Amino acid sequence: MNLKNIHSVYFLGIGGIGMSALARYFKFIGKEVAGYDKTETTLTKELAASGIEIHYEDNVSLIPEYYKNINNTLVVYTPALPKNNLELNYYLTNGFGVKKRSEVLGIITNNTFCFGVAGTHGKTTTSSILAHLLHETGTPITAFLGGISEDFNSNFLLEGTDYSVVEADEFDRSFLQLSPNVACITSIDADHLDIYGTGDDLKDAFVAYVNRLEPNGKLFVRNGLPLSGITYGIEDDSDFCITDIEIKNGSYFFNIKTPNAVVNGVKFNKPGRHNLLNGLVAFAMALEAGKSPEIVAAALGTFKGVQRRFSYLIKEEDFVFIDDYAHHPTEINAVYEAVSEMHPNKKTVAVFQPHLYSRTKDFIDDFAVSLSQFQSIILLDIYPAREEPVEGVTSEWLLGKIKNPNKKICSKKELISELKKQNPEVLVVMGAGDIGQEIDKIKNAFTK
Repeated sequence: MNLKNIHSVYFLGIGGIGMSALARYFKFIGKEVAGYDKTETTLTKELAASGIEIHYEDNVSLIPEYYKNINNTLVVYTPALPKNNLELNYYLTNGFGVKKRSEVLGIITNNTFCFGVAGTHGKTTTSSILAHLLHETGTPITAFLGGISEDFNSNFLLEGTDYSVVEADEFDRSFLQLSPNVACITSIDADHLDIYGTGDDLKDAFVAYVNRLEPNGKLFVRNGLPLSGITYGIEDDSDFCITDIEIKNGSYFFNIKTPNAVVNGVKFNKPGRHNLLNGLVAFAMALEAGKSPEIVAAALGTFKGVQRRFSYLIKEEDFVFIDDYAHHPTEINAVYEAVSEMHPNKKTVAVFQPHLYSRTKDFIDDFAVSLSQFQSIILLDIYPAREEPVEGVTSEWLLGKIKNPNKKICSKKELISELKKQNPEVLVVMGAGDIGQEIDKIKNAFTK
């Protein structure tokens, strides 16, 4: 498909974090853009403010006439969209050019030097760090991010088309539409078993992704993963290795050993060893754009973060409020370790909204173990996203598995009063559902 021949782009599920980045891209390059989503959110309001027409009812009659021209309209949809969506079926039935988001990303990045960031955890933070490093070092890039970068206040950046940074998403095997020049894999923990069936099938998909590397492409893998590539790690025998870590005033200071040299006195501000690893592989990948290690390391010290990725919303002597997207047991463990390292011996209350019935069912025992580590746990009801309820899979079931007496289930309506009653020194809110819409209310309630 030649995008130059496309005049209008219609998005089904335009409010998704990845879809909205694509919508911003097409608007930026001068295309007419409109779309549908189920719910109005902060993201859709921002898109509408930029001139993109959006409606929130699945109704073919609400599609603007301009986007019913089969000759110059591209339709982009998210695989999270229900198969019985009326608008999607209208476009399919009438022979329009209809593509998944991942297919369009593959087309856009095909003629660029593409950095693909893959992994079941860490994609968004790593790709955001990489985009920041390339931006700070003057590299002409286009970046499609799976979160709102606090450095750009956006999930999209266009400062040239020589290089591209894109999250290689394993959901629905989307990353198999990409052909990166440089790729990384941060983790291959079992997830999305509603799509893959087994952890082995998921691993096979990552192998297929690696096989899509361009000739002479480079692969970076976290040390210990069952893949061959350039390794990265902390205090080990990796090709790229962080050593001599110190914590000063809430920031990490360390050295980076590369295959060719050692960079001393590197600073990084995001808490958690998992974030250190994300920063390290972004550093290693950025070197492939021809930048010097010292310049890239200096840029690493100015990275602000990504919204909802261990984001400090309040950071005072007697109270800390952290918001995180964690929705898998491995991610919850990483949050706990970061809190313990940065705020030891503090009374910590964790609020968690489980995401998907299938994920809750698949990892129920692991969720219970990871959540039990916090001093107190508050569960919200499961956020269903694209799924129908599964009998017996409830937050009550998960609560019963948690081996910690300081636990309870709470409604969103009662959440703030319950939190005030518990009076935490550190409050952590986690989840990938609509819990994010409660964050500002909680922040306002605890702001002095």
